[in-house]
Amino acid sequence: MSLDRTKLPATLYTADQCRALDRTAIEQFAIPGFKLMQRAGHAAFVVLHERWSDMRQLTVLCGGGNNGGDGFVMAVLAQAKGIAVQVICLGDEGFADRLRGEALEAWQWMRAQGIEVEHFRPGMSFTGDVVVDAMLGTGLGGEVRGQARQAIDQLNRSGKPVLAVDIPSGLCSDTGAALGSAVCAECTITFIGVKQGLLTHEAVDHVGQLYFDSLKLPEDVYELVPVSAFRTADIDREELLPARARSAHKGTNGRILIVGGDLGMGGAALMAAESAARTGAGLITLATRPEHVAAALVRVPEVMTHGISSAGQLEPLLDVADVIVVGPGLGRGAWGQQMLQRILATKTPLVMDADALNLICQWGIERYRRDNWILTPHPGEAGRLLERSVAQLQQNRFQAVTQLQDACGGSVILKGAGTLVTDGDALYLCDKGNPGMAAGGMGDVLSGIIGALWAQGLQSVDAARMGVYLHAVAADRVAGRQGERGMMATDLIGCLPQVINGQQCINGN
Repeated sequence: MSLDRTKLPATLYTADQCRALDRTAIEQFAIPGFKLMQRAGHAAFVVLHERWSDMRQLTVLCGGGNNGGDGFVMAVLAQAKGIAVQVICLGDEGFADRLRGEALEAWQWMRAQGIEVEHFRPGMSFTGDVVVDAMLGTGLGGEVRGQARQAIDQLNRSGKPVLAVDIPSGLCSDTGAALGSAVCAECTITFIGVKQGLLTHEAVDHVGQLYFDSLKLPEDVYELVPVSAFRTADIDREELLPARARSAHKGTNGRILIVGGDLGMGGAALMAAESAARTGAGLITLATRPEHVAAALVRVPEVMTHGISSAGQLEPLLDVADVIVVGPGLGRGAWGQQMLQRILATKTPLVMDADALNLICQWGIERYRRDNWILTPHPGEAGRLLERSVAQLQQNRFQAVTQLQDACGGSVILKGAGTLVTDGDALYLCDKGNPGMAAGGMGDVLSGIIGALWAQGLQSVDAARMGVYLHAVAADRVAGRQGERGMMATDLIGCLPQVINGQQCINGN
């Protein structure tokens, strides 16, 4: 059976941790570094040959580090398959004199096979049907400049398909930020450990299809190096959402209260309520403006809807809730403020979304820090919570979500491409979802899902990460059925039961 390189592991690593894995394999398990390089080159060539089986010419762009060494190995393998190879190196005629270690061994091996080398010049022709990006690896410490920048920009303009080796050149492997300029690859194969930055922020526009190969490292190697984050996957759904007991009833499946829907925004709270119902909460109560009660009864008669004009009317509803979701359509006016102030005085677990987050920013988050809440900010809301710009926050999303949790307590979600979740102990990343989700109402649906999961007995961080995952997978199902553009938040709700129960939607989507 061939190795399935499309199956990614659950564990994610920083660049330093990946280097530690590499050193551990070499120093403690006596695996020669050049042997690992040969394995990497072979794994990358297998992906290359499988995706472009009719390729007749190949261009390999190489830098002077181990990333370039992987490219040299691929050049040898391509030539052995009868493929015409163009190897282009960054640097001048003294390029080979600066090579060290395994990269030098790979260079010598390649040159011994009679493969000629060109040095990059702006405007030179890339003759290959496909281009291998083996220029810059995970050691990039700052913005790409000079010849490397020129080569990256020319490659992106060329329109040729690209396979990136380990990471697209110019991309930060820890944060997913493009450092000035980064290669836009059709696919990327990464080795030893999946770099956390490959799955979030700007990386999603540069990595393409991601493949992984462990290079046959023993499992014991991984036991000796800590993990940075975990990727939520379907196996987590199976573990966290097992089949219900046959004796289950609505009282055992959680009581959730959703508060929101000021004038003009009644749909937000209603979407949260409907998504909570579709996620399996036993009893759902919606507290909203009296003007929205009729619409709610028509849309979701299963939800107990109450028209609330003042915070005092919330009292009997607060007493029976296992979880309160507050924020969807809450607004920042007097109605929303008095609702939130009363809710913050309770000890009931809270899911805080949208204007609930904006209001606590205004009031001072330090006054309300607590352990039994889940915060769901998008980058704009997160920036306000941390008092920094969105651009600053996005430059290191992993650091930002950790700082948010430290400041706010509880479990924190940082939404966006590669949504992150942490409770201060473990950090989780969701690599599902698609651009169709960039539409109003998606956060309201998510908050309802999370509240329902929490009310059903999951731990807060598990409710948060599983809610994010189910929400994203439902969106992918919808995109598979109708495409991304034009997706609406309510489109996801009908898919939720199938996703939660591990079933296929209609037509296999």
